[in-house]
Amino acid sequence: MKIPFLNLTRQNEMTKKEIYRAIALVLKRGNFILGPKVRELERKIARYVNRSYAVAVGSGTDALHLALRAEGLGKGDAVITTPYSFFATAEAISLTGARPIFIDIDLTSYNLDSQQLAEWAKRECSVRRGKLIHKKTGLLIKAIIPVHLFGQCAPMKEILEFARTHSLTVIEDAAQSIGAKQRIKGKWWKAGGIGEIGCFSFYPTKNLWAFGDGGMIVTSDKEIYRRLRLLHNHGMGKKNIHFSLGWNSRLDEIQAAIILVNFKHLKTRNKRRREIYLFYNERLKDKVIIPQVLPFNRSVFNQYVIRTPERDALRLFLKKKGIATEIYYPLPLHLQPCYKNLGYRLGDFPMAEKASRESLALPIDPALTEEEIEYIVSAIEDFFG
Repeated sequence: MKIPFLNLTRQNEMTKKEIYRAIALVLKRGNFILGPKVRELERKIARYVNRSYAVAVGSGTDALHLALRAEGLGKGDAVITTPYSFFATAEAISLTGARPIFIDIDLTSYNLDSQQLAEWAKRECSVRRGKLIHKKTGLLIKAIIPVHLFGQCAPMKEILEFARTHSLTVIEDAAQSIGAKQRIKGKWWKAGGIGEIGCFSFYPTKNLWAFGDGGMIVTSDKEIYRRLRLLHNHGMGKKNIHFSLGWNSRLDEIQAAIILVNFKHLKTRNKRRREIYLFYNERLKDKVIIPQVLPFNRSVFNQYVIRTPERDALRLFLKKKGIATEIYYPLPLHLQPCYKNLGYRLGDFPMAEKASRESLALPIDPALTEEEIEYIVSAIEDFFG
């Protein structure tokens, strides 16, 4: 049996007629940039995460970058984030001229460890006029980007309290977690709708995807929204009148139409992902370290990531069985070659480094059949004897 890691062809086959109709309508209208489907998607995503405003952009990376730009981040500033994420999280910070500062993760959730965050601040920062200053670099820390990794939220209650204490902007990297929830003080909040700004990706590996790149920024701050509207479209407030420098980062109308079709099926697909997660957990709990959803979270299971010291051997064994897997992430951000100048070394973030050595993502595609899931689990059981 051959099982790809993600079978978008099969998923798209289920909605093919709807998508063809949606694309045909866009072609008929002939409005391909900043059209009605983009505006409709913005309204629906904003409502979905309980934010007042949304701006559709060209990618999840652009969403993070423009969110930071809208907050005025640049040279002389620093932003806290996790070393265990896709490169775009740190890249977006660096593209503004600011410096990423990493805090290690909690291995249970793979998200930023809020306890280590507080301890790090006491040890390595000083407070000047209510502002947090990084002692080693002298940089002003102005924001924090928690990443809601693999489908579940980072510990936002503690992160929000830390941010308010130190006057930091909270920009959520919710690229992998649209629809995820967290209970804070008795109320459920959706990923991307907790901090000042939320950022989403519609890359084809995400739970809600386009037929290419795409992203969305959400906020309830009217002034931030106004800046984002300028930044994503060349700084243009009126036609051919540019109030600032900006970028060309506009989600196109065809992609918006496709995402709107997939949005209608998001709840059903996330439910199927949860079913696969529960099946995997029951069968694999005595073989590997299975992923856990924290009690205050509701995950959307973008990835199913196990851990084992025998990761590489297991991956090779599954490959021979025709089962595709992925490693998220083989090299933490602080050890990436382009960040050598930041001065981090092997051993600085032991939990992130351990995750990189031991983690393995299994297929959790909603289109997986029962036979395929059983085949995957049986193969892992065979490996461990």
